[in-house]
Amino acid sequence: MKNIGKITWIIALIAIIILIGVLGFGYYKKITFKAQNPIVTMEVENFGTIKMELYPDQAPETVANFVTLANRGFYNGTAFHRVVKDFMIQTGSKNGDGTTGAQISDLKDDGANQDYTIKGEFLANNVTNTIKFEEGIVAMARADYTQYSSSLKEESYNSGCSQFFIMTKENTNLNGYYTPFGKVIEGIDVVHKIEGIEVKVAEGQEQTEGAEVSTPVNPPKVTSIKVETFGIDYGLPETLTPFDYTSWMYKQYGINQ
Repeated sequence: MKNIGKITWIIALIAIIILIGVLGFGYYKKITFKAQNPIVTMEVENFGTIKMELYPDQAPETVANFVTLANRGFYNGTAFHRVVKDFMIQTGSKNGDGTTGAQISDLKDDGANQDYTIKGEFLANNVTNTIKFEEGIVAMARADYTQYSSSLKEESYNSGCSQFFIMTKENTNLNGYYTPFGKVIEGIDVVHKIEGIEVKVAEGQEQTEGAEVSTPVNPPKVTSIKVETFGIDYGLPETLTPFDYTSWMYKQYGINQ
């Protein structure tokens, strides 16, 4: 009987040691686990493949928005509508001319057919984001309403939606004022090939002094963008109501719509 009791005690001790080991290993894995960042594969017709790594730790709302739109096919068929040499190349406009973004229905099947924006994730908008604007950085495009009134900073900062740009050269003036959320890890040569295409002044701006020469004569087409998330669900972004510039302008002049 004494031997049986001793054996039982030994078995119990071994079980306790195994349990402690399992719990300890689980805790170790938890504190040392580092999630694989999302990897984007973008195919550009007649130009090649661009791969980008996204940084959800720096810009979670922007990454969630981009991943959702990309993997639901929103970007397929869009074009690079703005190209500025020694600065950046820009795409993500639904109609291809830079005047439109996505709608809530592009984020989810039961979403409304209405425009939306997301919060700008950068220092000027009270969000810590330490990514610097250097060659290959991927960032969210946004409007700048402060050219009409300096009071419209918040409306400008939170006006991003689906359009994004890729830096072709470092530009420190953007640091803290736009949302960088990724970086090109393969295909920077493709980015520079796109940067070198022929551009012109946008239609209707030909006679405007200082008009930007950035509209591609033959806009490069994005055939597809897919994001590998490695099993991580980044969810949906928190959407905001877009600033209605037209209504605001009418109010400035006391005009009722």
